[in-house]
Amino acid sequence: KEEEFVFCDIFERPIPSLLRGYSAPVRLESDLSDSDLFFLLAHDSDEFNRWESGQVLARKLMLSLVADFQQSKPLTLNPKFVQGLKSILCDPSLDKEFIAKAITLPGEGEIMDMMEVADPDAVHAVRTFIRKELASQLKSELLSTVENNRSSEEYVFDHPNMAGRALKNTALAYLGSLEDSEITELALHEYKTATNMTDQFAALSAISQKPGKTRDDVLADFYTKWQHNYLVVNKWFALQAMSNIPGNVENVRKLLNHPAFDLRNPNKVYSLIGGFCGSPVNFHAKDGSGYKFLGEIVLQLDKLNPQVCHTPTSLRPLLIWMAYPVSFCYS
Repeated sequence: KEEEFVFCDIFERPIPSLLRGYSAPVRLESDLSDSDLFFLLAHDSDEFNRWESGQVLARKLMLSLVADFQQSKPLTLNPKFVQGLKSILCDPSLDKEFIAKAITLPGEGEIMDMMEVADPDAVHAVRTFIRKELASQLKSELLSTVENNRSSEEYVFDHPNMAGRALKNTALAYLGSLEDSEITELALHEYKTATNMTDQFAALSAISQKPGKTRDDVLADFYTKWQHNYLVVNKWFALQAMSNIPGNVENVRKLLNHPAFDLRNPNKVYSLIGGFCGSPVNFHAKDGSGYKFLGEIVLQLDKLNPQVCHTPTSLRPLLIWMAYPVSFCYS
């Protein structure tokens, strides 16, 4: 069924904000242009539509840059995209949790799912490039965000405090992508002065993006402090396993021998092994080291707890093998 509505005395082309307040999950196809989406990203008062506009633009941008990367073309970031995220980051009227979600880029796996032939290296390079460019161009705004949402108060579990932590830690994660000693010191300060595990773990995450003594020391300190909380230790394993540091498979192999790891414990396996499989650039390494590692683990698990090998979460990296080039499948 089709209906037509006619609005009179409209002197410029309107930009529709569709399905405002709609809560049912639907797939919506529209003819909104990039210009329309940039306008909605900057001005839409419906938070979901504003977020969705940014995600659509980010996906299109990332796919376009992946094509450029594959053709060895220089990567450039559309200034309208930067300005759109800046307008959200600097809008004090917006909910802080919304801002944190709205400035977060789609994940690498989401972009690869949209490609006929996935290219983990290209997608990782592009997402890393965009994060660094945003962090560089919005550095002062991100630093202000961290400072303005820092708290020395005891942990409080309510929406305003949770939203403030989410926004601060998202900003800190962006800043952590920069090769900047000032940012390393900032992250260390946030780590040492954190009054709760959430903030301390977020600072650890920012620090762990860069290999080196500082990273190793803080990881060791965090484990010492939280070693008696097995849920936090699982997060600690997953953080290291998901790292995009080149050759991280060797670090994960070493963690198999950590006193807190037990291959017979499914949650430990999901954290460490599942976490490693969640790093496309390392799991799908062209030298086949990621596949070889997972194969070895599956053979061991099959003797200890076969059910762990048969869960969808464990098998997903193998189930999507046809999306990758032949060179990956025969590594």
